[in-house]
Amino acid sequence: MYDILNTINSPADVKRLNVQQLETLAADIREALFNRLTKFGGHFGSNFGIVETEIAMHYVFNSPQDKFVFDVSHQSYPHKMLTGRKAGYIDDSKFHEDSGYTNPDESEHDLFNVGHTSTSVSLASGLVKARDLKGGKENIIALIGDGSLSGGEALEALDFVGSEIHSNMIIIVNDNQQSIAEVHGGLYKNLTELRQTKGKAANNLFKAFGLDYIYEENGNDIQTMIKVLQKVKDIDHPIVLHINTQKGKGYKLAEKYREAWHWCLPFNRETGEWNFSFPAENYTALTADYIMNKAKQDKEFVVITAAMPMAASLTPELRQKLGRQYVDVGIAEEHAAAFASGIAKAGGKPLFVTNSTFIQRAYDQVSQDICINNNPVTILLNYASFNGLTDVTHLGIFTLAGFSNIPNLVILAPSSKEEYLNMLEWSVNQKNHPVMILIPGNEVTSRPADKNYDRLNTFKVEQNGEKIAILALGDFYQKGEALAKQVELQFGFKPTLINPRFASGIDEKLLQELQQNHKLIITMEDGILEGGFGQKIASYYGTAPIQVKSYGLKKEFYDRYNPEDLLKQLGMTTDQIISDIKKLNI
Repeated sequence: MYDILNTINSPADVKRLNVQQLETLAADIREALFNRLTKFGGHFGSNFGIVETEIAMHYVFNSPQDKFVFDVSHQSYPHKMLTGRKAGYIDDSKFHEDSGYTNPDESEHDLFNVGHTSTSVSLASGLVKARDLKGGKENIIALIGDGSLSGGEALEALDFVGSEIHSNMIIIVNDNQQSIAEVHGGLYKNLTELRQTKGKAANNLFKAFGLDYIYEENGNDIQTMIKVLQKVKDIDHPIVLHINTQKGKGYKLAEKYREAWHWCLPFNRETGEWNFSFPAENYTALTADYIMNKAKQDKEFVVITAAMPMAASLTPELRQKLGRQYVDVGIAEEHAAAFASGIAKAGGKPLFVTNSTFIQRAYDQVSQDICINNNPVTILLNYASFNGLTDVTHLGIFTLAGFSNIPNLVILAPSSKEEYLNMLEWSVNQKNHPVMILIPGNEVTSRPADKNYDRLNTFKVEQNGEKIAILALGDFYQKGEALAKQVELQFGFKPTLINPRFASGIDEKLLQELQQNHKLIITMEDGILEGGFGQKIASYYGTAPIQVKSYGLKKEFYDRYNPEDLLKQLGMTTDQIISDIKKLNI
């Protein structure tokens, strides 16, 4: 197995292969992808569909002298195997050594640590400018695909390159007719027209930007790709190479069900079944149920997503049932936020759903278009927990610090099933505030909860006690419960346990009352401490005769960590907090 791949230690080894060996290499790479993905999971369809193109890229160009920039970089696995990192795919013990994205710490062949979309043309254009200033001659190649063209940054970059770059730059548009879900937007109609006319359509998005253009139908044929790449190599101006590829090529299930196989958990190759079972009840499924019921009851309600419908478990079947009450704007969070604000202004009830890591792209629109106007948009975020996505490019731990200080924005951190669903219903129906709700990342728990949240920043005392007050926010509420029980066992008194619920403000009345019979305030939050919830509490008590100890994450770009190990490293386990309390002599 891997007869040819085993001989590849650098791109130079690719260049010495003959036609048949290159084909065998492609087969080896797909087998290596199967080996890693069936056991470790990761991005499936995008990597299977780009194998031939990346072999051809390394056959024609001279990386790292010639520079490749991968958009999102979730289609970079074949590139990694061709640049000395095949062990991360063929040796099970090495899986953890290779990230799911390009990473300069791994190899000189990776220029950027990239995991968000629509950036490659911008990044590559910067490389071009620096090269030209220094008098360099290397090729700069940007690879973009999987729906990334719908992102505003990609369009801004194409517009810039078409008019301001006058030297070598090659933009490979990998057109596999798919984003994460189905593609949305007028530009994809143009891509369809270009495919149908073999690139000859008079209406050409890329030429409209002022770019040279070539279309290649056979993006999954190595020899064809070698010839067309040789044609554009060393070109003296920017050009778009528009290639047609098959997402998921080499695995029938992935070719047929492209959305389901964009990304995968470990799975059985024969059946396609994931080797993982989700809990019978989970928060994303609860979200889908809520959305479907709400849409039936209220025709003013509309769900908006930016190519992330599965953030709320909205399957293709459910999306079809929602009809005009469902809108996918493509990978365009900025537009989604402003679009939602417009709907709210006109009296509609918009629910904008995405992953926490992606809302960062729309910070300005959340602040300017939604919050300054105080329009009642509900923003629902998945994976806002330290215990969710752990790749450095997809962390949700900055959400609270990043957004909780925007005026008018109410951020709710539910801690149970009832609280979550009640907050959703309240937020969608109220007309006074923009609201951001963090989908819990824990297992579903059940506990009575209020239905009305009109009294902003009102914390809920779940257990009355003395001496120590534990304010455990959102996902960390259950950790607060465990700590409260241990305090009672260790010290012989019952502490006060508080569910703050509101992450964007403080309950000054309650905090004042706590000073009467408490000596220590403990805050616990699922995010970084700096700029977060705990610091708001500590700031309030700044000159008061009471101690505050805040627990949260450091302001760091963590990468591929074990969540429980991280808690221990940060001194945030129950036993470690109890040890801290003992040192304070409460």
